[in-house]
Amino acid sequence: MTIASSRLDSPSVWTDTRLLYALEEVVERELNRHLQVAKDWMPHEYVPWSDGRNFPAFFDDGQEWAKDQSKVTDIGRTALVVNLLTEDNLPSYHHEIASLFGRDGAWGTWVHRWTAEEGRHGIVMRDYLLASRAVDPDQLERFRMAHMSEGFESDNRHSMLHSIAYVAFQELATRISHRNTGHQSGDPVCDRMLARIATDENLHMVFYRNLLQAAFELAPDPTMQAVRDVVVGFRMPGHGIPGFERAAAQMAIGEVYNLRIHHDDVLQPVLRYLKVLQLDGLGPEGRRAQEELALFMGGLDAEAGRFDEKLAARKARMAARDAGR
Repeated sequence: MTIASSRLDSPSVWTDTRLLYALEEVVERELNRHLQVAKDWMPHEYVPWSDGRNFPAFFDDGQEWAKDQSKVTDIGRTALVVNLLTEDNLPSYHHEIASLFGRDGAWGTWVHRWTAEEGRHGIVMRDYLLASRAVDPDQLERFRMAHMSEGFESDNRHSMLHSIAYVAFQELATRISHRNTGHQSGDPVCDRMLARIATDENLHMVFYRNLLQAAFELAPDPTMQAVRDVVVGFRMPGHGIPGFERAAAQMAIGEVYNLRIHHDDVLQPVLRYLKVLQLDGLGPEGRRAQEELALFMGGLDAEAGRFDEKLAARKARMAARDAGR
């Protein structure tokens, strides 16, 4: 990676405002690239409407939801609820990035375009879940009200640079979670829908990843510190969902999203693409952040290895139990 040495790169110089202006041209370029490769799609075309039936209350022929009506697996139901509730907080996400990035120029155009594309995800997922009766609709709505009533505040709302670093990883994490949920759902209709959503999330990741690369070229030291902070303190945006810890544990065991996936399929690809751990030309603070990031990644890999062993042992126990029946 080439570093523009003619530009000042100390944190005291690179304020959020200066970085916003400095990155405007990159945002415009990435926005134009995104608009060329992104394909419009119709959420209603991915929903099995013919499976739909009335629910009770206002309809005489309404039928209560029952678990045996669902075509998806147990882990599929858990992950679908978590994924949809995460998408539901879009108004708060929009407020956060609009406050950080602004509503004018290329930044503003991107903010609104991103929000419009993300809106499709919640629409198609909810329509699918209700039409196919994949999950308990009453529980889903209670969870939605509780989650959205709490609102959402990003751990990185204090810094535009930290926010760019966060979404570069988070968009990929969301893509992986959706894609693996589809694979584990047991329903090809669900799998196809989530594959379509995952394609959007990947394009969003590429936008932010490329923006993060430009930030490294402009201000390598503060960008390295931001990446270090984000990776070490990373949390998914749905962490405030009611019962999230239990659901996350189930999704880890179900191989939708766990430490190994987080390390191998989310953090490593972005760090490797940007050559973050190989970047030179850093000042003292940047080098310290780089060293701490490398140490953290090594520790996370070891922790993921221990999780892998526990998961393999659990699978072996379940296989032995099933064989003994």
